[in-house]
Amino acid sequence: MRRSRLLACVAAASLLLAGCGSTSDDSATSDTSGSGGSGTQYPVEIKHALGTATIKEAPKRVATVNWANHEVPLALGVVPVGMAAANFGDDDGDGLLPWVDDRLKELGGKKPVLFDETDGIDFEAVADTAPDVILASYSGLTKEDYKTLSEIAPVVAYPDQPWATDWREMIELNSTAMGMADEGEKLVADLDAEIKKTVAEAPELSEKSAMFLTHVDTTDLSEVSFYTTHDTRAKFFADLGLKTPASIEKASSATDQFSMTQSAEQVDALDDVDIIVTYGDDKLVKALKADPLLSKMPAVKNDAIVLLPNTPLGTAANPTPLSISYVLEDYVSMMAKAAAGA
Repeated sequence: MRRSRLLACVAAASLLLAGCGSTSDDSATSDTSGSGGSGTQYPVEIKHALGTATIKEAPKRVATVNWANHEVPLALGVVPVGMAAANFGDDDGDGLLPWVDDRLKELGGKKPVLFDETDGIDFEAVADTAPDVILASYSGLTKEDYKTLSEIAPVVAYPDQPWATDWREMIELNSTAMGMADEGEKLVADLDAEIKKTVAEAPELSEKSAMFLTHVDTTDLSEVSFYTTHDTRAKFFADLGLKTPASIEKASSATDQFSMTQSAEQVDALDDVDIIVTYGDDKLVKALKADPLLSKMPAVKNDAIVLLPNTPLGTAANPTPLSISYVLEDYVSMMAKAAAGA
């Protein structure tokens, strides 16, 4: 984990925000927006897959729902009034991933209300924070979710498909909604530079292909489920200098969904996969190697498998504004090790 690199990256963005946002012991009712940093003209309209968010004036109270949307305001020096509690990788059970906890401590002020989304969005809790805008550009909002949230405040949903917004689009959309588009653009540029530098130190990844298996059920390996090219985890492979296997490209072209399933009897189609990334442990590897069909996959035969645990590191494959600097080196190192055997 590279906390120092995270702080260096967000510090660069924070320098643009002097005098903006809640960065002291202000209460959550104080101005938590960074509006004005980009000279934004209001009203702002943001079109997305579920409608149009019309933001009539600079938002003072920012709330976020679903995974990681809160990392955009935090990276830009703004503490949300409410945000979703972490539901994966939270190894200490406090609802905060370590890079979020570190950033909140750095910014100071009153901590956000954490929304428990175990059973879906807690609309009452969101309403209680009285937000001026709700950020959900990376989310799985349904039309019903969107309608209910829109009765509370303008909602910035995903631009195309659920859970398909990559980290750059997340920053672009959420920062624009906050009136901080220029600061968001600077954050993207800083993270791009960091990724490029880290990947340059892992030449093993060059020309290798990778696929991401979804959560594998070792009791039933009759099917292979994987993330398509529409999913952010698969999209991140390109940032790391990895190729998308032609087999995954072809399968993904037939759907707009973020995941697919095919019969293990068709596993020969995946012979062009050099590296497999998935969630699990050594028990999973043993199950794959023992399976008469899946054991034939080159990545399985060559032990070119990256296993992501249910810890903060396990979120590395799904890049977010604050997590990239925290876990990037470790994730690239794991990928390079797998690539060396591919």
